Amino acid sequence: MASANPTLPLAFAQRHHHGVSQRPLFFFAKFRNGVSLSTSASKRRVLAKAQNAVNEEVVESQSSELKNATQRTPSSSKLVLVVGGSGGVGQLVVASLIQQNIKSRLILRNPEKATELFGEQDKEKLQVFKGDTRNQEDLDPSIFEGVTHVICCTGTTAFPSRRWDDDNTPERVDWVGVKNLVSALPSSVKRVVLVSSIGVTKFNELPWSIMNLFGVLKYKKMGEDFLRSSGLPFTIIRAGRLTDGPYTSYDLNTLLKATAGQRRAVLVGQGDKLVGEASRIVVAEACVQALDLEVTENQVYEINSVEGEGPGNEAKKWQELFEAALSS
Repeated sequence: MASANPTLPLAFAQRHHHGVSQRPLFFFAKFRNGVSLSTSASKRRVLAKAQNAVNEEVVESQSSELKNATQRTPSSSKLVLVVGGSGGVGQLVVASLIQQNIKSRLILRNPEKATELFGEQDKEKLQVFKGDTRNQEDLDPSIFEGVTHVICCTGTTAFPSRRWDDDNTPERVDWVGVKNLVSALPSSVKRVVLVSSIGVTKFNELPWSIMNLFGVLKYKKMGEDFLRSSGLPFTIIRAGRLTDGPYTSYDLNTLLKATAGQRRAVLVGQGDKLVGEASRIVVAEACVQALDLEVTENQVYEINSVEGEGPGNEAKKWQELFEAALSS
């Protein structure tokens, strides 16, 4: 996601191939006595010497390209568990991880949704487990084997709706589900990123108390607190009112091309002071970026989207945003 065009990365076929360019090379020789070479043997020696220098330059260039490519390619030892990967934010998280060639593992109540959303993927690249965080017995230890990072994007509606069917209430999803998940995670996990909501510390105050009529903010705060007291390294992303998507009836190509329109700039704060909207695309990218940024460890942030150019997927710009929030 380039900052000039803040969309999720384009489809895989449009990615630029990084290789050593084949440019014509020209060589000139200058001699102290001002006399040009007249013997073929001398010419061959100079040309051979020049060619050796060129070869060294090309090898050095190839080595540099390889080094840069290695830095761009995520470590194969990284395995991100995404919980809620078929939801509005989660599907964008998964699409971003796939694009960046980061191995992912999903816990889904209906594993068939993974194929509907993301197509047929290499099973080493995208692993899918059937499970439900609301039921502790569903969280078999095998699900967490090898997991290095976790992004939890589970959620439901704040008010009664069809999404509450099958006991899919805020209490069961935002509290019981998060508690079960965190309790099942191995201590070796390097970071747990949890998507929450602005206003969770003010659920007894207007206007937040209206949003919390059925407990959604209270239960999200309980989930946050359980994670914070778990001893696991965490980052909590409190999003504003979510916009853009969800893209649940589209395919991976659509997810990769999704844009936040004119509201691409990002506001990051702390202390539950921000009020506004947040693009699901921005929230998803914040989660992916927070996985590896040291500055975000054991921190809680609020995120909103506003008009303007945004950080895209540039780690440095995200780091600056997170650091600025800490110092404000």
